[in-house]
Amino acid sequence: MCGRFTLTVDADTIHAAFPWLVVPHTLQPRYNIAPTQPLAVVPNNGKNYMDAFIWGLIPSWAKNPSIGNKMINARAETLAEKPSFRNAYNRRRCLILADGFYEWVKQPGGGKTPHYIQLESKEPFAFAGLWEIWHAPDGSEVYSTTIITTEPNEMMSRLHNRMPVILPPSAHQPWLDPAEQSPDALQPLLRPYPASEMMHYPVSTLVNSPFNEKPEVILPA
Repeated sequence: MCGRFTLTVDADTIHAAFPWLVVPHTLQPRYNIAPTQPLAVVPNNGKNYMDAFIWGLIPSWAKNPSIGNKMINARAETLAEKPSFRNAYNRRRCLILADGFYEWVKQPGGGKTPHYIQLESKEPFAFAGLWEIWHAPDGSEVYSTTIITTEPNEMMSRLHNRMPVILPPSAHQPWLDPAEQSPDALQPLLRPYPASEMMHYPVSTLVNSPFNEKPEVILPA
């Protein structure tokens, strides 16, 4: 599961990592992004523009948007089967921009210690995501998204039994193709990121509260 992450870098740093992307210069650093909050998303609409969608996928057929609270993650192995994700997998894919994420590790004596995970380069990266449009009764539209997870790499397996799918640059444009795609074409992209290119360290329990949105959250404990 991926339940919290960060995007602390500025617009210029994101543009350096994603030179084809239009990035708003009003972007603010985020140290503790939580479900139901807006995320920096690049949908496969052909515009190559960074937008803000709500974290927690709300299927178009949902009667109540609160269903999104339970769908912050989607398992890569079952995307083609689950009614909540099947259509979005074929037609509405996105990149979710980040530069780190958190995982909580169970301790032998009880309790959990949060760890902060980054690329060794500390550069921003993209999670594989899906997006949907939900039409509210008042006529408004809600754009929402979910982060795809997969089996852990060697490093992540010491922290948790799942990890978010981090797409390498070579997979960005295939994933963002606006055309409808078959699961057979997409599934090879959804694999664990190389452990040799990642790092992690424990942080304080400040991250446990989404109200703690400040640089101290990512400092080593």
